[in-house]
Amino acid sequence: MWVVAKDPWQKAGELSTSAEDRFAMVRACVAALDDHYASRIELDRRGPSYTVDTLELLRAEDPASEIHLIVGQDVADSLDTWHRAEDVQDLCKILVVDRDPDDVSSTEVRRRLAVGESIEELVPLPVIREISERGLYARPK
Repeated sequence: MWVVAKDPWQKAGELSTSAEDRFAMVRACVAALDDHYASRIELDRRGPSYTVDTLELLRAEDPASEIHLIVGQDVADSLDTWHRAEDVQDLCKILVVDRDPDDVSSTEVRRRLAVGESIEELVPLPVIREISERGLYARPK
C-alpha cells in the first residue's frame, strides 16, 4: 500500500503539487507492480495527515496484520518530531532505507522539467504521462 499524504503537517505551505496530482503519479507508478496499490486512505480523511492516525485505522481494520512503514534515512532522522512518535513506533515496524546517491529526487525532476530537459531516465513512463497530462512542473511560458 502506497499512501499519499493529503496535508502533511510538517510541510505546511511547502508542497507545490496537490495531493490529487501526487496520488495520480503514485497510482501510475505502481499500477504495473503486482501486490502494490495506491491508497486514498489519507486523501479521503479530513484534517492534517498524521501517520499515527493512518496506522491506527489500519490496525483497527486488521488487528493481526504486521504493518511495515518504509522511510528514507532523511525521514528516519526526524521521526522523533512526528505527531505521537512513540505510538507510531508501537503500531508498526519501521524499515529505514538509505537513498542511493543516484536516486531521483522530486527536486531534480522539477528542475529538469522547468528547463525543458528530459526525465525519461529518471521516472517511469506512466508517471511521465501523468505529469504531462496534468501539466505539472511545466516550463513557464
